[in-house]
Amino acid sequence: MNQESRLTLLGHLEELRKRLMWVVIVVGIGAGVSFYFAEDIIDILKSVADDDIRLQAIEPTEVIGTYFKLCINCGIALGAPVILYQIVMFIRPALSIKERRYLYVLLPGMLISFVVGVVFAYFVLLPPAMTFLFKFGSGVADIEWRVSNYVNMIVRLLFAIGLCFETPIIMYFLTKIGILTPQRLTRFRRFAIVCAFIIAAIITPTFDPINQTIVAVPLIILYEIGILLSRIAHRGNHKEEAKVESEDGPFVK
Repeated sequence: MNQESRLTLLGHLEELRKRLMWVVIVVGIGAGVSFYFAEDIIDILKSVADDDIRLQAIEPTEVIGTYFKLCINCGIALGAPVILYQIVMFIRPALSIKERRYLYVLLPGMLISFVVGVVFAYFVLLPPAMTFLFKFGSGVADIEWRVSNYVNMIVRLLFAIGLCFETPIIMYFLTKIGILTPQRLTRFRRFAIVCAFIIAAIITPTFDPINQTIVAVPLIILYEIGILLSRIAHRGNHKEEAKVESEDGPFVK
């Protein structure tokens, strides 16, 4: 490795260190704020299931461990805009001017899509799933869940569904920069449907096909929306290329 390459590598590592430091600071502040409201947040998560739900702690450090994990996740959620900004600024030198412009425009849409996914999971997906789990077998034994398992599962599901709802925006961006095409996405549709049910089976906490379908159908709809956005992006790319050719003239290659 020559001196110039070594300096470039050291510069990237220093830049990465600064970005990670900001991420740690933001997540720490968000976790501190969340710790103050941790009990209220757990009450909100408990409201997803039946009103009679009872959570129990088996191990001496289970409650404080649950608080810590919950606050870290909330800190990441609260700091998501700053985290995305730091990621974009780190990869910014590797992007062209046009790719940077697309990314800046789509960032708010990604955040909004994530929030919509979390809201969908909280109000549509989780209530029937958790009610099914809470009621199933209640005549055989008293249902009392561990607080750590319950909170971790709910938080994991909220994050997973939120990320899935960003699929159309990502498909649009990858089409704009030339990685995907609507034709390729259309040919992949049958596999996407199968993948949607596989993802739904992994995400949903229950084994019944009803709750899995509740997750799979929105994922399929999101994929179809992504194909539509990909077509719009593809047409936009053709218009931009035609405009550049008209400005350069017919003899410029």
